[in-house]
Amino acid sequence: MDIDTKPSNNLQDVLENEIKEWHFHIYFAQKNADQHYAALELRDAVLRLRRDGAFVAVPLFRVNTEPMGPHPIGSYEIWVPAETFSSVFSYLCMNRGNLSVLVHPLTRDERLDHEFRSAWLGPSLPLDLSTLPLRSDEIPLQYPSLRLGYSSATTPLSLDDRRRLGANVENLLKNEKGAARAPAD
Repeated sequence: MDIDTKPSNNLQDVLENEIKEWHFHIYFAQKNADQHYAALELRDAVLRLRRDGAFVAVPLFRVNTEPMGPHPIGSYEIWVPAETFSSVFSYLCMNRGNLSVLVHPLTRDERLDHEFRSAWLGPSLPLDLSTLPLRSDEIPLQYPSLRLGYSSATTPLSLDDRRRLGANVENLLKNEKGAARAPAD
């Protein structure tokens, strides 16, 4: 599997490849009643907070009470669009208890997303990546009726607008002693 180890600094490439949708996988030891209850309690809290407008997060209807796909123990998935990613991430950081959470992007490269583009809240678990395809033809759109994430109808900022924004930030930070400066090209 080819992984590019050099970070891109091409603005257009970076914007075209921006991740628009994410999965959070909440894990629980399925034979541990306390963990199973805690996971379901967290799921219900996410659903209530979504209803109340805290963020957009869509737990999959199914809760896996056995290993499923690459996931080695009980789990469920929460789909999150980029528009509310930081709110959901913040909430789960503060409220996951002792549950482990895998966070990964949704792109055409499912195996890379789960193995190299992922992050863990809490202890990591070994995944069976052999169950995942290397690459899909399409980005897996979920919940297009919400018009968020990859289905968003919002017009993004132009490259020129982004450059102006970046120049303005650099200008505002020039007198901040603790802020690193962007290197000259």
